[in-house]
Parts: sequence; structure tokens; C-alpha cells
Amino acid sequence: MARATAEGGPLTPLGLFTVLLGAALPLIDFFIVNVALPAMDRDLHAGSAVLELVVAGYGVAYAVLLVLGGRLGDSFGRRRLFLAGMAAFGLTSLACGLAPNAWSLVGARVAQGAASALMLPQVLATIHSSTTGSRRARALSMYGATAGLSMVAGQILGGVLVAADLAGTGWRAVFLVNVPVALIGLALALRTVPETRSERPAPVDVPGTALLALALIALMVPLTEGRAAGWPLWTWLLLGVFPFAAAAFYVVERRADRAGRTPLLPPSLFALRGLRRGLPLMVPFSIGFGGFMFVIAVALQQGLRYGPVAAGMALAPMATAFFMASLMGPRLVGRYGSRVVTVGGVVQAAGIALLMLAVGRDWPDVSIAGLLPGVALAGFGQGLQLPVLFRIVLADVPTERAGVGSGVMVTTQQSALALGVATLGTLFLSLAPSMGMGDALVITLAAQLATIAVTAVLSLRLPRAVA
Repeated sequence: MARATAEGGPLTPLGLFTVLLGAALPLIDFFIVNVALPAMDRDLHAGSAVLELVVAGYGVAYAVLLVLGGRLGDSFGRRRLFLAGMAAFGLTSLACGLAPNAWSLVGARVAQGAASALMLPQVLATIHSSTTGSRRARALSMYGATAGLSMVAGQILGGVLVAADLAGTGWRAVFLVNVPVALIGLALALRTVPETRSERPAPVDVPGTALLALALIALMVPLTEGRAAGWPLWTWLLLGVFPFAAAAFYVVERRADRAGRTPLLPPSLFALRGLRRGLPLMVPFSIGFGGFMFVIAVALQQGLRYGPVAAGMALAPMATAFFMASLMGPRLVGRYGSRVVTVGGVVQAAGIALLMLAVGRDWPDVSIAGLLPGVALAGFGQGLQLPVLFRIVLADVPTERAGVGSGVMVTTQQSALALGVATLGTLFLSLAPSMGMGDALVITLAAQLATIAVTAVLSLRLPRAVA
């Protein structure tokens, strides 16, 4: 069992707010740069390949180190790692905001992703270890709502900050705004977040960590950079390495698990029904979500010539509908169980279909009002799915493995978000020059519709009752 220090105890409402703030910051920062990329390009003369590294560098470092961050929290204390991650996130955000050139920005973004990987796994692990029963269910629902809202709010906030040009900072404000927020988070965490850790902390799994890093880098970097770089030989070589690195990772982890050691990602965790059936849904859901948010930002700004504020505000109905659905979720889950996820997939699919209809019919004269029904329905459907999936995946995870379980789930989510940007983004950007952005957007939305269909079908295998 996890234990709390004398200064800890159960998680208070203010403590929950504090850890949810720590959950929001990394997710906001993954998406906040989407609407700021054109301004970065003009200011730093970066070029498309380097700009994609601004997104990919953060996402890859974040995904690679998340499970390790969860393990370190189990061993050294989740509150301690949360504080360290929050402080590092503030410092690396400052470095991003002050970057003198494009490559300095890429390096700072990689460091920012590493800081996020220290902070975020502690959020779910702290909730899991310091709440029980209905309080845990509500906290996990709030985490899911925070995650979804943060992904949409990132682009809205990015558009507002770029357009506001605070004190002449332009795009740099999307990073500099994190600094005071991180300071507030540190002050709150020192007073409100309980210290928890595993009673039997396991040593760091060095071979597993190295192989996981190799596998994720071999997959994510070429998929993200390949199109902009013209698919040189190194991209294909890295993609060729991926299946071997992934297979070696599985073999090493299974061998360590059977030998009684604690690997980075214990295969025995997949014996848990909720995790085994819930985690696969996170992949198509997050691929579609991540790809949609990137593509819609490009289409609105470069295709429809929306300014950064208008591009961000076009997604405001999605955030509002997501929030409403997440508030309704716990009551609906109590009555209908995991079928809420299936219904959410159907509603989201209807929203994307309406968007396809609006774009195909009215491009290039699509108004924000024309986008509103589809965007709102898609957001409502997502709000019915994501918070429930978080609850299902973590429901059966033992408290002493809370850090590892949350790290596995968030790594899956983050990797799939980045994979969505790489795959759906590449599809859209490859089709746009020959077909035009309107038709390219319709085809990309159709591809997202396929990921939604996969999510809905897989949801039928979820445990009907949600703990």
C-alpha cells in the first residue's frame, strides 16, 4: 500500500485543484503551439521541418519519459517529484520564451517535455493513492475533464496570447505565461499535496527504459519529420528499427516480470481486466484527437485565413460541450455503465460528419457559425468518452503500482496524440498542395472518423460496470 507522510493525509479539494493544475499545464503546452507556429516561423525563419520539431521534440521527450517519471514518483515520493517537475516546467518554459533562435527553442521544448514527464504521472498516482470510493471516482472524472478541456483550451489560449502581443512578446507569451502559473502551483503544492510513495519501491529498469525510449523515438521522429525532410534514408532506417526495439522491449520486460523483478512496464498489469480492455481504446481516440487539433489549426489559419483568435475561438464550442458532458458523465455511468463510451463515440462521429458536410459544401467560405454544430457535437462525444476511460483503465490498479499504472496510461495517450499529429497531419499536408485544403480536410476528417469507429467497436468489450 502507498503511505502518506504526517504532513499529508487525504487529498483535500484544494490539493485536488493543485494536482489538476499540474495535469493541465503539460497538455495545454502540447497544443498551445499549434496556432503560434506561423508567428514562430516569421520571427525565427525556422522552416517547416524545424517547426515540426518544436512540436515533436516536446511530444517525444514527454512520451519517452512518462513511465520513468511514474516509477521515480513511486520510489522517491510523488509530491517531491511533482514539485521538481513543476519547478523544471516553469524554468524550461522561461527558456522557450527567451529562445534566441529556432534550434534553441527546439532544445528548450525537449527539456520542457522531460519536465512534464516528471510532473504528470504524479497527478493520477496521487489521486489513486490518497482517495477512495466515490471521492476517487469524482476525482478521476475531474481529471478526465481537465485533460480534454486542456487540449482544446491550449489552442484557444494560444490564439488569444499571440494576438494580444503582451508587452511585444508575440508568440513568446504562450510559454512565458507558464512561469507565474508554475510559481503559484509550487506554492499551493507545498501546502496542499500529500506525500505518497510505494512501500516497496523498485529500482529503475535501465534496460527497459532504454529500449522503450529507442522504440518510441524510432517511431515518432521519422513519422513527424519525414514529410518535411523529404523522407531521407535515415527516416526509413529508424522506422525499420521500431519493430525490433518494440519486440526486444517486450521480451526484456516479460523476462524481468517472470523473474520477480519490477520492470518498467510490467506485462502482468495487463492481467487487469479494466486496463487490458480500456487501454487499447486510448490509442485510436487519442490519434484522432491529436491529429484533428493540429489539422484544424492549420486549415483555419492557412486555408480560411482566420486570425489566431478566430482560429482558437472556433473551438470554444468544443470545450464548452466537453465540459458539459464530463459533468454529466458520473451520473450517466452510474446508470448505464461503460455504454456511455459507446454512445459518446456515436455522438462524436456525428459531429465529425457534420464538419465534413460543412467543409465540403461551403469551402472556402466556411464561417464559425457553420462549424459550430459539428464542433460542439464532437466535443460532447469526447467528453462522454475520455473521463470514463480514465476511470476504467485505473480501476483495478493496486495502490502500490499507482505510479506505474498512471505512467503507462498517460504514455499511451501522449504517444497516440503525437502519432495523430504525425499521421493525420502528414496526410493533410501531403494532400493539400494537389487537392486544395478543403478537400484535404474532408479526407483527413474521414480518416478520423475511422479512428472513432474503431474506438466505438472496442468499447463494446469494456466491463459493463464501472468501479
